Amino acid sequence: MGNVDSYMKTILVVEDEPAVSAFCGRVLTGEGYKVETASNSKIAQDMVKKTQYDLLLLDIRMPVMSGIELYQWLEKEYSQMSQKVVFTTGSILSGDTNSFIAQTGRPVLAKPFTPGELATIIKETFMEIAE
Repeated sequence: MGNVDSYMKTILVVEDEPAVSAFCGRVLTGEGYKVETASNSKIAQDMVKKTQYDLLLLDIRMPVMSGIELYQWLEKEYSQMSQKVVFTTGSILSGDTNSFIAQTGRPVLAKPFTPGELATIIKETFMEIAE
């Protein structure tokens, strides 16, 4: 198990591609995390209002509301949660998106990614949060 804490950490995967969402769920559950999923950022907003997540795995490009817009909402409404975000993206990032991500200081995982890459970035982010 990848988790050494005394409680199971909960990760919200915000991803519009069902195959990617399912992949993340399988990998992270296998690492010992509890995983919930949202197929878009609007759904994720409602979930964040009701549940305290330990980490959000957030796709940048999604319909309805982008991951950037969700992140900006988190900064305003749940500032502590905004520091618990890992971005994912399957596209070449524009200069604006790159500068936004650089400003956030949050990690980014480029798609496609391997189970090992996903597990590693999640573990590293939890270590960073704990510091």
